[in-house]
Amino acid sequence: MTEIPVDLDSHRGMAAQKATDLRRALADVEAQVRELREREAELENRMMSVPATSWPEAAVKARHLLNLYAASLPSEDTRHRALVAALFDDFARLNGDG
Repeated sequence: MTEIPVDLDSHRGMAAQKATDLRRALADVEAQVRELREREAELENRMMSVPATSWPEAAVKARHLLNLYAASLPSEDTRHRALVAALFDDFARLNGDG
């Protein structure tokens, strides 16, 4: 028995190697998506459990909720998308960012 690992990928055909590479890339993306969802859930739990102490903090929560809402809108719903964008502009203006 040898201590040197065998590179199994070099023994496969090109199509099998490409399929393996795609599966590995997909598994990596899925792991990243799971991590992002977990982080988002942690953020939302914190937002629900810690009350805002100022209007800017409340606006951060509202921005997050509006982003979720806007992401669910159909692409042809330009009226509501424009309304969300106008509200984001209001938040920035009232916060002194714009």
